[in-house]
Amino acid sequence: MNNLYLYLNIFTLLFPLLLSFDRKVAFYKEWKYLFPAILIMGVFFIGKDVIFAANNIWAFNDDYLLGVRILGLPVEEWMFFFTVPYACVFIYACLLAYLKVDPLKKIHRPFLFVLAVVLLVVAIMNYQKLYTSIVFAITALLLLYNLLKKQPWLSMFLLSYFVALIPFLLVNGLLTGSFIESQVVSYNPEHNLNIRILTIPIEDSIYNLLMLLMTVQLMEWFKSWHNQPDPVMMGENRIMD
Repeated sequence: MNNLYLYLNIFTLLFPLLLSFDRKVAFYKEWKYLFPAILIMGVFFIGKDVIFAANNIWAFNDDYLLGVRILGLPVEEWMFFFTVPYACVFIYACLLAYLKVDPLKKIHRPFLFVLAVVLLVVAIMNYQKLYTSIVFAITALLLLYNLLKKQPWLSMFLLSYFVALIPFLLVNGLLTGSFIESQVVSYNPEHNLNIRILTIPIEDSIYNLLMLLMTVQLMEWFKSWHNQPDPVMMGENRIMD
């Protein structure tokens, strides 16, 4: 199907964007924190993508693309780094708005710690496989950093990641060849573990984890920074008291 990657981007964004104005979630109010977070995350991921594509770690099939490339990447790949984070963080916002109980509150820290250690060990043991080693190592270090900081949003972030795995399997499955004749994105087996969930390299699930983690962390940081009390106003209040 021509332009399949474009249609997947549109489908990924459509419903979260339309539902962003739900009264209880009111996701549009988070845009001032979310968009800068996506921008910073996107610069990192696009830079990595440009390098990976230039070194044939992965490649894109023009049969499913518009044919427009920027820095060697299809324009659809640039769109991916807005549509997918937006949709995933929308899931995170919905869970915060609608869940009264945090189901992973007691187990998220040990789970994420074990995951980080496993990812770090696998990255070191497979240092020559660049997709595996780079993505696993960065994800592990970022997880350990946030665990050390005892971020209060980590448990809900983890739950949103698990929920996002459902649409992830559909969208990424199509990108990697499920239900279509060929692959939109093909991977050099020399640079990954060659372990697949259906047609999806296992690295892609960690790639998605890293993308969501980085976006949520930045968004929450912008939010907390914006909500800090003004030191000038605090000083004036002390004088008035």
